[in-house]
Amino acid sequence: MFENLSERLERSFKLLKGEGKISEINVAETLKEVRRSLLDADVSYKVAKEFCDRVKEKAMGQNVLTAVKPQQMMVKIVHDELADFMGSDSSDIQVKGSPAVVLVAGLNGSGKTTFSAKLARLLKSKRGMKVMLAACDTFRPAAIEQLKTLGGQIEVPVFSVDGEKNPVTVATQAIAQARRDGVSVVVVDTAGRLTVDQELMEEISTLHDALKPQETLFVVDAMTGQDAVETARAFQQAIDFDGVVLTKMDGDTRGGAALSIKAVTGKPIKFISSGEKLEALDVFHPKRIADRILGMGDVVSLVEKAQEQFDEQQARALKKKLAKNQFNLNDFYNQLQQVKKMGNVKDLAGMLPGMDKALKDVDIPDDAYKGTEAIIQSMTPYERENPEAINGSRRKRIADGSGTTVADVNKLLKQFENSRRMMKMAMDGSLAARLKGMRR
Repeated sequence: MFENLSERLERSFKLLKGEGKISEINVAETLKEVRRSLLDADVSYKVAKEFCDRVKEKAMGQNVLTAVKPQQMMVKIVHDELADFMGSDSSDIQVKGSPAVVLVAGLNGSGKTTFSAKLARLLKSKRGMKVMLAACDTFRPAAIEQLKTLGGQIEVPVFSVDGEKNPVTVATQAIAQARRDGVSVVVVDTAGRLTVDQELMEEISTLHDALKPQETLFVVDAMTGQDAVETARAFQQAIDFDGVVLTKMDGDTRGGAALSIKAVTGKPIKFISSGEKLEALDVFHPKRIADRILGMGDVVSLVEKAQEQFDEQQARALKKKLAKNQFNLNDFYNQLQQVKKMGNVKDLAGMLPGMDKALKDVDIPDDAYKGTEAIIQSMTPYERENPEAINGSRRKRIADGSGTTVADVNKLLKQFENSRRMMKMAMDGSLAARLKGMRR
């Protein structure tokens, strides 16, 4: 996400390298490249021009401190403007009601059904709410079955009416059932539609008027770039939605939609979705996205993802085992499973400052842990509890059983020992002391 834009902006800022102060000439040269970078990212010309005009106004009004280089000052100004253009702060969805109704709308193929399930999972797991999914896509034959399958995976009920073609009827019955069942939120999945299809646009408008939802979300494929902005404008006229969801952010997207949609519609981006996994849904934080675009990483989001998987009771037990030097391969395997739940390895690493650039051409597959898991699973319970007992013949058997090589087994055992040593050092404070000594 935003890889090309990040590179282009970085090259733009280099024009100020070595400059003693900000001047109208060097600012103009830099912003010329910034504007090109934005246009290449599929940001509309009008938005790109407005953005650069605002940056220029702020840059020329700055009294640059002697301790701050012009290049650093320009990076900060561009960062703040990027965040402002995307909405400055995150925007929460409104889920208050008896029940609250969330209407999900968008184009064909934008990922509405998958997003509906992701949102239901987020509300259930992170906010402890009782959620129901309403299958109101009566146009696409497989939509109801798809929603039922996804609902089953997250253990959320899906309401549908066999043979009913009127989405208003299905939705109103779903809300009535939700009220009887004490459901907190009903997420209404609707049929995809084209903005040129007047009949379907009138249908979504009628549904919106009938339900009067607390929250209406417009789902758009981020890969459609400027087209996404124009589509958002058309839907805004039809249903006056409350917020935008950008899907397929893991695809070959140049980021134009994220940078333009708030500026054009005035509506905030509330969520970004990447991949098919139902946990792959994040609240949109403009400042954090601006950090990532400018290569500053997103450590806050990384920490939040880690905290979601953090089990306090398990952590206390692990601390005791480390203190007694009893950390074994079962514990190592459990830690691995927690890391896997946090998301794609490359995405996680990219949240560290500077790592987006370093990992640009590195292919890290989703099943990067597969070999490690196979090796540990090929060990006996005794071997997992007592790694030091794994001799040469045992390593050969484990390699054969896991479809790997003895070298792979040796590499894993070395990684395990390094992890155990580092965790022990971190716990007794010697790691901090060593790092402090290195800095000197």
